[in-house]
Amino acid sequence: MIEIKEKTSVLFVCMGNICRSPTAEGVFRKLVADAGLDEQIHVESAGTHAYHTQEPPDRRAQAAAERRGFNLSGIRARRVSENDFVQFDLILAMDNLNLVTLQDRAGEDSTSSIRLFLEFSETARETEVPDPYYGGTAGFERVLDIVEVAAEGLLRKIRKEHLP
Repeated sequence: MIEIKEKTSVLFVCMGNICRSPTAEGVFRKLVADAGLDEQIHVESAGTHAYHTQEPPDRRAQAAAERRGFNLSGIRARRVSENDFVQFDLILAMDNLNLVTLQDRAGEDSTSSIRLFLEFSETARETEVPDPYYGGTAGFERVLDIVEVAAEGLLRKIRKEHLP
């Protein structure tokens, strides 16, 4: 069960915050907006490492997202902060390595539920969103395929359990 505050807040996390997590942020943000839930759900993304702080998402991620109607251009990479563990209701890791890193960094004051993002996918066979950074265009399309399904499942779960 996810414990939700007044406004549900979701943080998507990968390693560098330039491929997978900004893609998830952009997709989920659009689903939230299309559902008219902007005032009830806050969405961000971050990375466990500070490799690309303040950089926009990878151009390949942006291009793949744009082809499907998702805009990632306003997103800037940032590293997960200590405050995120109390500010966000749900922190969703793209893979097991980032999940463990987040769990290790969560302090005693953490109130966030830290989980794998693909737990919300109703069709995924895998548990991790693959990192497309070192591959070609097809990898970014695959990430979008996986993220879209999981984002829809996440929104359904939040609506069912936590919104009037």
